[in-house]
Amino acid sequence: MKAYNEYCPIAHALDLVGDRWALLVVRELNHGPLRYSDLRERLPRCSTNVLATRLKDLESGGVVARRRLPPPAASNVYELTEAGEGLQPVLAALARWGAQTLGPPPADAELHVDWLERALRTAVVASAPTARVAFEIGEERASLIDGVVSAGISEEAEAIVTGTPAGFYALVVLGETSDLGVTGDAGAVASLAEALQLARTSQATVA
Repeated sequence: MKAYNEYCPIAHALDLVGDRWALLVVRELNHGPLRYSDLRERLPRCSTNVLATRLKDLESGGVVARRRLPPPAASNVYELTEAGEGLQPVLAALARWGAQTLGPPPADAELHVDWLERALRTAVVASAPTARVAFEIGEERASLIDGVVSAGISEEAEAIVTGTPAGFYALVVLGETSDLGVTGDAGAVASLAEALQLARTSQATVA
């Protein structure tokens, strides 16, 4: 994509991450360093030449860095730079904004393995950094404890939320818990729902 050549922060940002697949590469690296082969697996519809070009451009723009792992791994991984990590709130805002029109996942939706952890990191952490809640959504298990997302059900969780991906969508996007089950401190889940609803309202107000 040609540069916009405007002295404008939005145009400059799009020059760096506005190409097709660029932000999705950032989305994947937001969850930790990955090898090129890992990115190919996670972005199967992105051709090899496009992925290689995006990684090169993101490196040149200071968004992504390449690092050589020590033996026995001895392979290259890509990871976000400090500037790239600064896109986390942008990804969270885009996720919340996009979810409004995307709608809840249908029953037959093919969701990525570990989608729950990724959703918590992308769309929930920033809005509820002090939440201590674990989730059992479908076959996925993940916990959000004081701004840190981990696999499985943490013993530090004050409550466990159970339900379907559609119910989880209603919690994150609408702040609703009626389709979810709660074990433990229902107040902790209510506070999480309130924080998510406040983030949604604040975003709408700014827009």
